Amino acid sequence: MIDLRIYLALFSFVTAVAFAQGAKSNAANVTPRARQIHNSAIVVDTHADTPQRFLDENFDIGNTDPKDNGHVTLDKARAGNLGAEFFSIWVEPSFKGQYAHRALDLIDSVYEQAARHPDRMMMAYTVDDIERAHKQKKLASLLGIEGGHAIENDIRLLRDFYRLGVRYMTLTWSNTNEWADSSGDINNAKVEHHNGLTDFGKQVVLEMNRLGMMVDISHVADKTFYDAVSTSHAPVIASHSCARALSDHPRNMTDDMLRAMTKNGGVVQVNFYSAFVDENYRKAAAALEKDRDAAIAKFVEEHKAQGKPVPYAEYDRVQREWAAKIPRPPFKSLIDQIDHIAKVAGVDHVGLGSDFDGVSGATPEGIDSAADLPKITQGLLDRGYSAGDIHKILGGNTLHVFRDVERVSRQMQAEKTNAAASK
Repeated sequence: MIDLRIYLALFSFVTAVAFAQGAKSNAANVTPRARQIHNSAIVVDTHADTPQRFLDENFDIGNTDPKDNGHVTLDKARAGNLGAEFFSIWVEPSFKGQYAHRALDLIDSVYEQAARHPDRMMMAYTVDDIERAHKQKKLASLLGIEGGHAIENDIRLLRDFYRLGVRYMTLTWSNTNEWADSSGDINNAKVEHHNGLTDFGKQVVLEMNRLGMMVDISHVADKTFYDAVSTSHAPVIASHSCARALSDHPRNMTDDMLRAMTKNGGVVQVNFYSAFVDENYRKAAAALEKDRDAAIAKFVEEHKAQGKPVPYAEYDRVQREWAAKIPRPPFKSLIDQIDHIAKVAGVDHVGLGSDFDGVSGATPEGIDSAADLPKITQGLLDRGYSAGDIHKILGGNTLHVFRDVERVSRQMQAEKTNAAASK
């Protein structure tokens, strides 16, 4: 087995060479043309874990501390022309028995931020709301549940979450739940799997369609993906995923899955996490995985022994310590992901799903916060993308699929009303 220090040294050298070769695409300097294209778009990011900071760290999105290493603040969003952010309502599985309660606390934390800064952000529930916020130069703030375990196997909770503003739900997180298999533990023989979606899981998907809640297939096992796509009456999203062809991680999507998204009419929003973006980084991270997971397991067990769930800040601290051991991949690797998905699925089926404030210091070079989003426009412009196609990628595609989901919801509700009236 190769010595880990030698492996990391070789990886660092390869990364340095790749970075030098892709320096032009690093887009350290955003041209006036790229800036104009970027600032004329409604930029939509479908995944940020900032609510964990709101709740566990009492973090204020209006924070202006230059030492803060977080990805999303109002100033950073404005600098990057971020028009709409889907804030992730992620409930760590150690909150067993408290999933819905924790989700409610996280939802409340986002509403609290909007109430603190009414002149700069607003809650949004529809595409029209996003466009209204854009005209008012406010950050449209939306909610997406990450992990179906949050509904505690109760369709009524799903409906209540919709009423509270949740507009997408990721069917699983890294843990398989009682009705859907996850890619995160699909090879764990100790976990009871379902061969995709159970009958109840399919009911969840259809109820999401009826409500107007986007079905998110990031994190799910491959079979769950195909079950969801075949069950859903509306286009689905992959709120923060990448292409497996460029980084062979089970969390990523195969080219066949990308083509299935095209047929479905859905959108893959590209994740900025380096292990999903870049194969060399993924391999380096995998070499450290055993020790890193042991470190995480240690403090998880310590909290469990005290009867306490694991706060996000603890996860973030440990993840950052381990991320610092691996050189970041070049910026071009992120553009490679967007470009690959655009070529395989079509330019109408790719968007942005950063995973900001959830990737713990492990983003490609040049992407340190929402303020760096214009660099993506520059990178796409350098690859020959037109202004119209760049606008689609930055947010237009996501708004389009959101409108489709709203349309399907209206149709399904009208059909139900008509059926009831005809009895």
